[in-house]
Amino acid sequence: MLVRDAMSTVVLTIGPTHTLRQAARLMSARRIGAAVVHDPDTCGLGIITERDILDAVGSGLDPDRETASAHTTTDVVFAAPAWTLQEAAEAMTHGGFRHLIVLDSDGPVGIVSVRDIIRCWAPARRTFAAAG
Repeated sequence: MLVRDAMSTVVLTIGPTHTLRQAARLMSARRIGAAVVHDPDTCGLGIITERDILDAVGSGLDPDRETASAHTTTDVVFAAPAWTLQEAAEAMTHGGFRHLIVLDSDGPVGIVSVRDIIRCWAPARRTFAAAG
């Protein structure tokens, strides 16, 4: 199975000046765990995750004052839609992260997460009747 088959095509893109609260609200509304941060001044793409926001708030930083740029990972490993899920999982394991931005020649087309990979690899959920 390929990354294109597992990735979420809901790609939230925010700017570097979004506050952590704004990023969290947008991510929560879309029920996603990461957002692409596009900085038009540097033409760069980064990623901010729920963990980045949690770490900042947990350490006492003000989510209304802290900007996404201060908490964005900019040394991002990108995946291609044609990668296998094995390649994506190996990149995540090697890098110690849970999300990969998926790029094609036009830019971000999706995000693949550990959860996406598990959904593809694990058997479908089964409902078991409670033994009574």
